[in-house]
Amino acid sequence: MPIVEVTVSYLEMHGPSSRTVSAPREGLSVIHAKQPTVAFYRFLYNSVGQDYNWHSRASRPDAELARLIQDPLNEVHVLQVDGTPAGFAELDRRTPGEIELIQFGLMPGFLGQGLGKWFLRWAIEKAWSYEPRRFWLHTCTLDHPAALPNYLKAGLSLFKQETKRQMVPEDLAPRR
Repeated sequence: MPIVEVTVSYLEMHGPSSRTVSAPREGLSVIHAKQPTVAFYRFLYNSVGQDYNWHSRASRPDAELARLIQDPLNEVHVLQVDGTPAGFAELDRRTPGEIELIQFGLMPGFLGQGLGKWFLRWAIEKAWSYEPRRFWLHTCTLDHPAALPNYLKAGLSLFKQETKRQMVPEDLAPRR
């Protein structure tokens, strides 16, 4: 596997935003998967992250992953379009006063429809409903090209960037 330079961007908010985003279509709902099975979580994680080199959760043993995703302070919310899973947001509330958006994304068949903006707004509002001091996340240059601009437009501010060297599958390496 080739090694590439990856820029990781860390973003945060210290208060709710007044930005609103209209639903781009009918038939949208978000469900809280309160005790997701490992198989369901892996389906969501792999479906969303397959094209972006997501691997942090993929390599965890089932028992460890189950403990993490079934912790009541780690929430998995599933975006549905007409009853079909279209993406998910994972909010980690385990650090007092902070909420981290651990995972966020859409499945390939639902990209480019304005759903990401709407679902991100939903996730931000959900996070602020717990009244944390800080809401934060990180993204990188391997993520969807719209990820960082979407986070910035949603009201998050960049607080740190770092460049790392990372092994990636051949199909994710930049073309020369």
